[in-house]
Amino acid sequence: MWSCALDAGRLAVVNAVPPDDPVPAGSDDLPRAAPRPPAARIRTARDRARAELTREIKDEARRHLAAEGAQRLSLRAVARSLGMASSAVYRYFPSRDDLLTALIIDAYDALGAAVEAADAAHPRPALRERWRAACHAVRTWARDHPHEYALIYGSPVPGYRAPGDTVGPAARSPLVLVAVVRDAWAAGVLAAPTAGPLPPRLAAQTERLAETFAPGVPGVVVARTLIAWTQLFGMVSFELFGHLVGSVDPSEDFFGYAVEQMADLIGLPGELGRGGPATT
Repeated sequence: MWSCALDAGRLAVVNAVPPDDPVPAGSDDLPRAAPRPPAARIRTARDRARAELTREIKDEARRHLAAEGAQRLSLRAVARSLGMASSAVYRYFPSRDDLLTALIIDAYDALGAAVEAADAAHPRPALRERWRAACHAVRTWARDHPHEYALIYGSPVPGYRAPGDTVGPAARSPLVLVAVVRDAWAAGVLAAPTAGPLPPRLAAQTERLAETFAPGVPGVVVARTLIAWTQLFGMVSFELFGHLVGSVDPSEDFFGYAVEQMADLIGLPGELGRGGPATT
């Protein structure tokens, strides 16, 4: 962070007094920026070119995902579509799995950013509204990016094993839901659970989750949050993959009703069973 601020300050100086121009008369007190070494300029240009080509490769790979699915993704096919030698693409992504991982991380981050933005649009005490907005943001993003959603929540790609790099991005959207529940508990407005004790193994599992993500929140509340989380993504997957056709399709009303029922199950304050789309 500090290095970024220092770089920005240097850039302002360079812009104010170009290094190749003489210092204007009467401005001896102005600092003169030393010209960057040629090698630094070359590295910067090279980095920009690499970033641009990396973006082009990933964009083309997404088009292949949409047309053929993740199982048939091929670095050679992507290179051919870009008019590149396959050996050139391998310098950016050494294997198909490396390219898949980059696409998966991008998808998780994009979904997480959308859910975080929806949550941030509401005041922190507006717990029911935050829950509603986050859930609807998941559905909206999935409908707008069905192939990326299928990549991260669809059928596993045979032979691919996601590395640990995907864990943090994958956690972004569910952690928004957890934050709503945690804030409700901290504010003392979460309805007390009425269910009996959890089975011993589940109690231990939810206790570990609570210690990490929601200290102090009872295990039964954590369990209900897990139910809501899996229900949310299950509903979105059913809709995107055509499993609601002939039952509740179009599914907007069903989805809105279910979102409110999940909030009721967890014990969030607000109008019980309201249903309907998110308010902004």
